[in-house]
Amino acid sequence: MKLTLYQIDAFTDHVFGGNPAAVCILDSWMDSQLMQKIAEENNLAETAFVVQKNNVFELRWFTPETEVDLCGHATLATAYVLFNYHGVPDDLINFHSPRSGALAVERHPNGMMTLDFPADQTASLRGITEINNAIGLTPIKTIKGKTDYLLIYNSQDEIEAIKPNFHLLDQLDCRGVIVSAPGKEVDFVSRFFAPQCGIPEDPVTGSAHTSMTPYWSKVLGKTKLTAKQLSKRGGDLICEDLGDRIKISGKAVPYLVGEINV
Repeated sequence: MKLTLYQIDAFTDHVFGGNPAAVCILDSWMDSQLMQKIAEENNLAETAFVVQKNNVFELRWFTPETEVDLCGHATLATAYVLFNYHGVPDDLINFHSPRSGALAVERHPNGMMTLDFPADQTASLRGITEINNAIGLTPIKTIKGKTDYLLIYNSQDEIEAIKPNFHLLDQLDCRGVIVSAPGKEVDFVSRFFAPQCGIPEDPVTGSAHTSMTPYWSKVLGKTKLTAKQLSKRGGDLICEDLGDRIKISGKAVPYLVGEINV
């Protein structure tokens, strides 16, 4: 069987920036183990698979090691493919995730696209020694979300200087760990570590902003915020807190269109 594979750089306006995601448009769902093998072969942070059912696109995401509940950059990449290669005529695509429910992506004339995602459900905790040791720097606040821990620090300089122990991180019972602080040129900055999923440091993590946006919205007293993920590739996002939903906007650019044999 041959499939067209698209590789899109998300949350960036240039190739080799943002976070690369692979996208496969399917006529019908294939076996989950085969999708996992494709994601492992691609060896990107996520590979997205999508099947159209009437006016809704069912969507699933796989890292090289596991299927995940929610992925922002691969959803943005999938929307880019559907808008630009599959002739979706409207400026709004409705997705459905078996694990995260209704999602949507809106296209804007300036090239931006906006994700409509559920806000994460978070709770503040006392600092956790195992996490602090893995990150190597004690945060001022520790927050637990549905799948990730969010650690808050005082400055962008601290975020940039973090050198985590990935062996210790890999032993934590979570999808990943977000570290975040106020930004110098944007409202907040972050990094995201998820060796448990086969991703030591994710270049840009849209889903992590469903945890960070409500926190920084409350702290900064504003609902619309600018954000930057401080990975080597870097990524730029605009986030909006709508209460139970979070809007996350960014651009995407194509890198590769090819064919795979499975």
